[in-house]
Amino acid sequence: MWSFSASGCRWLGAGGSLAVAVGGYAAGTLPVLGGGPLWQPHGSALTVAGAVLAYLGLTLLVAAWWRYGVLLARGLRDGVLATLACWTAPLLLAPPLHSADVYSYIAQGAMVLSGHDVYGAGPSVLAPGDLGADAAASVGGNWTDTPAPYGPAFLLLAAAVAKATGGAIVPAVLGMRLIALGALALIVWAVRGFGGGGGALWLAALNPLFLVHVVGGMHNDGLMIGLMLGGVLLATRGRWVLGSVLVGLAVMVKSPAAVALLFIGVMVARGGGARGLVKGLVLPGAVAGAVAAGASVLAGTGFGWLRTQGVAAAIHTPLSVTSDLGLGLGLLLGDPDPVKAVVQKLGLALALAVIAALAWRAYRGRLDPVLGLGLSLVALVVLSPMVQPWYLLWGTAVVAAVAWRGRVGQVLAVASTALVYETQPSGHTPWYGFALAGAVLLAGLSWMRREPWGSGTSEDAAPVAAGR
Repeated sequence: MWSFSASGCRWLGAGGSLAVAVGGYAAGTLPVLGGGPLWQPHGSALTVAGAVLAYLGLTLLVAAWWRYGVLLARGLRDGVLATLACWTAPLLLAPPLHSADVYSYIAQGAMVLSGHDVYGAGPSVLAPGDLGADAAASVGGNWTDTPAPYGPAFLLLAAAVAKATGGAIVPAVLGMRLIALGALALIVWAVRGFGGGGGALWLAALNPLFLVHVVGGMHNDGLMIGLMLGGVLLATRGRWVLGSVLVGLAVMVKSPAAVALLFIGVMVARGGGARGLVKGLVLPGAVAGAVAAGASVLAGTGFGWLRTQGVAAAIHTPLSVTSDLGLGLGLLLGDPDPVKAVVQKLGLALALAVIAALAWRAYRGRLDPVLGLGLSLVALVVLSPMVQPWYLLWGTAVVAAVAWRGRVGQVLAVASTALVYETQPSGHTPWYGFALAGAVLLAGLSWMRREPWGSGTSEDAAPVAAGR
């Protein structure tokens, strides 16, 4: 069947991506103000039809992606970059999908331009008629009064977009999508630099979770990943100072990228004895710290980002195991908030212990430092007090660069497939989103046990390649 060939997967996925984009015009995260004739609600019936079309397209995209991965795991050599272009193109002019975060980015950029303390107040400080007011009106309820948890480097980019577009919603959103495409290009460059072939790109960049939430939803996690992965790549080539600069910039987008500094330190320290250990522990962090200080001064926002890194934890997300466990125990004990806070802190402490153990194994030469970084980021997400579906991409892209075909890579592929269903195109998280995600996760894990990556023989590859 054509859908089981590489070219069939390419066109099936492109059709799915197009359906996601078209459905998004009716059921996406549409702005409250300033959306013009296309980006505005069109009635409940059309919204439902758009959501059905988007979910159908998402399912086609996931099916095509998964089959394409199986072909690559069996030895197929195919133009993954061409497939990436086909799947990305339909999303370029779509409205925001699966999240309203991009409106926060635009509003926060406008706040920087207007001299507001972006680390002391939320987008609600923008009054009607102010630059960025239309974007502020579309910010999700949880984030309207929440200070920015992002670093000043990203806020400078958001401010540049707000200034260039005058805060007009459609041009500003498309400007933020250009930044997301730049992040995609960085990730592709870094993955290829690690020697990752089509399979690595398949898991890191062609991943539907990435396409939907970074290209479609424009989450700045993509930029953080691209800068971080590029910095680690440079460090593996001996250019650890420049690599630390890039990771410092990644931290000035989102703070979890700081974990990469530890593993760059491991690369610097290995084989250098006690002196090398001190050098590895101190110098990469010092370089990144200088970048952070420079970005904070240049942006004019000061160092307020240091005090806002925990603001997101105040918002309960059902994907956070520690938050769910803490809330459940707290309800049993009759005092939810304090118990939940304690369990969240214990989860973070456990994550730090896991990261330290992985770094030590990498230092002793028992683990590839890049793989150690990827596993550390996955552990950090699993044990974090606030988890969103796209957070899984932090570690997935790193693991993909060096070990996409291993068992860990396959588990991350299954998890990505499941999490892509958790949110609606509108950004809401209905109960059936979790039900769909759970069903897909169980089916994927069951399939993985029966057919682990690489189980196909060399004989399998010939007919697969011939079927393109």
